[in-house]
Order: sequence, then C-alpha cells, then structure tokens
Amino acid sequence: MSSQIGAEIGVIGGSGLYRLGLLERPERVTVSTPYGEPSAPVVVGELAGRRVAFIARHGEGHRFTPTEVPARANIYALRTLGVRQLIGVNAVGSLREEFSPGELVVPDQLLDRTSGQRPSTFFGEGLVAHVSMAEPFCPTLRHGLLAAARETGATAHDGGTYLCIEGPRFATRAESRLYQSWGAGVIGMTAVPEALLAREAQLCYAGMALVTDYDCWRDGPENVTADLVAEVMRRNVDLAVRVLAQTAGGLDPALDCACRHALDGAILTAPEAITPELRKRFGLLLP
Repeated sequence: MSSQIGAEIGVIGGSGLYRLGLLERPERVTVSTPYGEPSAPVVVGELAGRRVAFIARHGEGHRFTPTEVPARANIYALRTLGVRQLIGVNAVGSLREEFSPGELVVPDQLLDRTSGQRPSTFFGEGLVAHVSMAEPFCPTLRHGLLAAARETGATAHDGGTYLCIEGPRFATRAESRLYQSWGAGVIGMTAVPEALLAREAQLCYAGMALVTDYDCWRDGPENVTADLVAEVMRRNVDLAVRVLAQTAGGLDPALDCACRHALDGAILTAPEAITPELRKRFGLLLP
C-alpha cells in the first residue's frame, strides 16, 4: 500500500451498492490485515472534496453471505487507511407502516439476533476489552447523515431499531410479527457485527438503511424476495450515492467524539500482562 493513500471517511456498501460511482480519481488499494483479506479491494478517491474509502461488503459479484462477510478485516482495513468516520449502507425490510419502500431510515438502536457464527470482537487471546454499546450508532454522524439526506430531498426517518438476523434466509411471518411486537423498526442481516467492531476500532459509525420491502408481517402478496430487494435497490442506488456525497461534504473529520475514546477504561487486561507480541498485534486498536 502506498504511503500516500489514505482516507478520512469510510463507506461499506451493501446489497446493490457495489461501487461508489461519484468517486473522483478512484484507486484500488490492497490492504492486508491480521484478520485476513477484506471483502474486496478498497477503492479510495475523492467525494465532495473528502478522501473516501469504499468497500463492497459482499465482495465483487456479491460472493459473501451475511455470515461470511469478513467484517473484522473490512473495519481493520479502513482503520489502517486512517478512516475515523464510517457509514454502513444496508438494504432492509420495514417493520413499521410509516417506513415505506424507497425511503431511508437512520437507526439509533440495534437488536442482535444473529446466532454467534460471526466473529464480533477484535479482542481475546490475551487481551480483554468490554466497550459500551448503549448508543450503538454515533449520534453526531447520525445527525450529519440525516441532514444530508433531507437536503437531497430524500424521505429520511430519524431513529428506529435495526434488528439484525443471521440470514441468509428471510424471516418467517411469525418471526417478523414477533420482531414488530418488540418495537423494531427495520430488519436486516449486516449491521452486526459491523457496528460492534467499529466501536472497538474507535470509529464513528452510522447506518443508512434503505427500505426495500415490508418483510412479511403484512397480509398480502408483498412478501420479501431476493428479486424484490434487488429491484428496489437498483432504483435506490443513485439516491444513496447522492446522500453519501452530501454527507461527506458536510462532515468535519477532525471533530472529536466519544466514539474515538471507546477503549478508554474498556481494557481490563493488566498493563503488565500485555506482552510486546500483543501490543504489536493490537497496536492499531490500542488507545
């Protein structure tokens, strides 16, 4: 990796968003990490005057299921490039009547219904850390994303709980109605462990949830299918890219935030027990 390549803002694109078309002077960058290779080569360029790094979450050609996405490698690679603000774009189903297909939701809470198959922490094997996830999405970045979305004319909903299931199958009607009864706003498959790892990496993280369907809680023929998700995402990609460009132009990458101090007081391993080998392995993440 060239020492000249770096980025301030990161974007992880979900189903349907495999490239960031407005990036100027894009350059593909290969970044190796202690957690393997990212989903795809990182593409770094300029967007609205900011240096932005983009990764296709499911890989080029959509090759990774939600469970298979190498989330640790993706987050670590972006952190290596200097990213401190990260936006995850997600295709989601709506669990609320007012969240209509074609609209955006900027969630403020997270429910994890994955099944433990996904590595969800950078730590372990000699170094223990417990980060706070009371507010899983950065409030500052959320507000910037919301303001930008509304400036583009998009219908953007402020807040809502993102319920993350394991996948790759969609929910049953009974499950969908159960999640709705819990008060969840949208259902998807990829915000976990992405949000958790971003906090451990001390990144500001926010989600742009693109509503594609009403899942299957409503009676009628509108149950979610892969074809339906793909069709709506094709229509929404241009909107998503415009919102991302507007967001990038309005962000202050130097702004301090509690997210950037997430590990302060979170590491429980005694300093004298942190060996040079551990410091080398976790050096990028340690305060």
